Amino acid sequence: MKILINERGKKFIAGTDDLHTDQGYIKKEEIENSHSGDVLKTHLGREFRVLEANVNDYVELMDRRCSIILPKDLGVMAAYTGLGCGQRVVEAGTGAGATTIFLGNLVGETGHVYSYELREDFAQVAGENIKGFGLENVTLKCQDVEEGISEEKLDLVFLDLPKPWEMVEHARAALKSGGFLVAYTPYVDQVKLFTRILKKRDFSDLKSLECLVREMEVKDKGVRPKTRMTGHTGYLTFGRKI
Repeated sequence: MKILINERGKKFIAGTDDLHTDQGYIKKEEIENSHSGDVLKTHLGREFRVLEANVNDYVELMDRRCSIILPKDLGVMAAYTGLGCGQRVVEAGTGAGATTIFLGNLVGETGHVYSYELREDFAQVAGENIKGFGLENVTLKCQDVEEGISEEKLDLVFLDLPKPWEMVEHARAALKSGGFLVAYTPYVDQVKLFTRILKKRDFSDLKSLECLVREMEVKDKGVRPKTRMTGHTGYLTFGRKI
């Protein structure tokens, strides 16, 4: 998938039609025949650079009808669970599909992601987004995950749900030995209750954390942290089936 970036750094997904912007338009034939690194000009002479979209580019530009989990949290989740190529994952709470796409891209063609979403409108948007990114290793289920997880011997169960503690028994049964159960929750009270249930169900390696990201402001006169930062989004709570 290609994206085009204008002189101001704004990104555009290259679709099946001409690209129309406030800086002019580019014919679809020019875009289709272009390669990563090429520079195309609109009919007004403004330059757009062509790049192959990575997963972050695509998620940034795709249709999003709800809030998504940010890369800072997904990256930490993947690092702490050792998630990688060939693994099998269940996600509950698909939303717009941003996390689903991240997981599908990470486990690769030999892995698989099974994503449960209760709301039909979200499932439809997520399905279109997943298809648009070209993933074929994702199974999207429009059903209530609280009725049970049909998959077995999973490497990871990732929950983006208001009451993740209600899924602990289902998740434990679906995980393989050594697999991880992770919940993303916005409130400390949720962390406390979820952790208590994990202990009762004999999960090991319990930990909860918050990831805060602050960029640096680099100028000729000096370097300092930016005054604005991506602060609290949610807590990640981990448990491992041993």
